[in-house]
Amino acid sequence: MAFTAGARPASAGRYILGEGPVWDPVRRRLLWVDIVAGALFEGTLADGLVHVTDRLVFPGTVGAVAVGDNGSLLVAAQETLVVVHPNGTRTDGARVVPAGRRARLNDGGTDPDGRFLVGTLSLDGPSRGETLVRLEHDGSIAVLDDDLTLSNGLAWTTDGKRMYSVDTLRQVVHARNYDPPTGATGAREAFLMITDGWPDGVAIDSEDHLWVAVWGVGVVRRYTPEGTLVDEIHVPAPHTSSLAFAGDDLRTLVITTATHELEPAQLAQYPDSGRLFTVRVPIPGTPCSLWATKAPAA
Repeated sequence: MAFTAGARPASAGRYILGEGPVWDPVRRRLLWVDIVAGALFEGTLADGLVHVTDRLVFPGTVGAVAVGDNGSLLVAAQETLVVVHPNGTRTDGARVVPAGRRARLNDGGTDPDGRFLVGTLSLDGPSRGETLVRLEHDGSIAVLDDDLTLSNGLAWTTDGKRMYSVDTLRQVVHARNYDPPTGATGAREAFLMITDGWPDGVAIDSEDHLWVAVWGVGVVRRYTPEGTLVDEIHVPAPHTSSLAFAGDDLRTLVITTATHELEPAQLAQYPDSGRLFTVRVPIPGTPCSLWATKAPAA
């Protein structure tokens, strides 16, 4: 049964490829990116509306952002990780995309022990060699997957012992066991197949239900831990890209969308494409994990 409340436009601005929303509960701020514009945004959330308070621009693209436990930001720039310190200075970190390879960093997320994970996307068309890597506490890079088509959303169950990861072009959401203290992972298995669109960003609520933004069909879907579809929120923008639970009670669902790859007729039909959307939901989300800044970015 779908929620009676629909998603409503929440931002004044429209973004080419809005992605990666993150709620910072310590500073009560929302962060998100416009991948194509190479921009990171910070904003406030009040009465379901998002107001931009800051904008940081990076060379190339920006795939994702994580909030550090000291208020710094870890940014997945085009090929490298960049730390934005609380005073605004920047430090270049680990290079994730090998030199000479035409690829960029895409979606990312922080595991329950504070490690940052991020995936890649080929700039030369569909690939079967995209990676999902993890920044370890000692600053090294560990490869979790190296056979993806387009690494996308990441989420962990409330106990941290199960991890979900998206391979978009294969239309699959994977699941695997996960041990936060050690970082050990179990075998990857297919949890969901979505055939009417492309799974993109994901999030977990307090009942361990998985929420999936489905690119191409303008919906966000809620699945039980067994993979049964139980709710669906329709968004008046076909390219729904990602989502996050935000606000003090984590009951405001923030949904990013894109104008990227939409034809003029589609833009005319869905004029709010590219905006952020919000909807109040009855089940709160789970707080996002903070990046452990004890881990060097390089």
